[in-house]
Amino acid sequence: MVALEAEEVYALAPYAKTLGVEFEEMTAAGVQARLTHDLSLSTVGGGLHGGALMGLADVCAAVCAALNGPVGAAPATVESSTHFLRPARTSVVATARPLRLGHNTVIEVDVRDEKGELCARVTQVVTAVVPKAP
Repeated sequence: MVALEAEEVYALAPYAKTLGVEFEEMTAAGVQARLTHDLSLSTVGGGLHGGALMGLADVCAAVCAALNGPVGAAPATVESSTHFLRPARTSVVATARPLRLGHNTVIEVDVRDEKGELCARVTQVVTAVVPKAP
């Protein structure tokens, strides 16, 4: 089983740190991470921009897939579907969980605001990319 620490994720995927993703839990059963509301990530009306929500979900899905994939493989998103359900005007927490494991792993991510309201649901297909031997 693969194990990861937040600093390893930030080193492998610097965008996660740049966006401000803060990991709360990282296990094969699920990944939970927070994105603090900041005006620099907002859009009209003060809600978090959809791209910020999708970035958070994508990072969580990739980590979840990596924790369930073969050792040494890198996750690569090949398909993503996002349903925006309500504006996120507070900090949000994303929870990713595997729906199907395999070479193409399916991950579902719920993004909820501080009141626990569902703001977005993202379903991603993440493939395991195994580096070629030299």
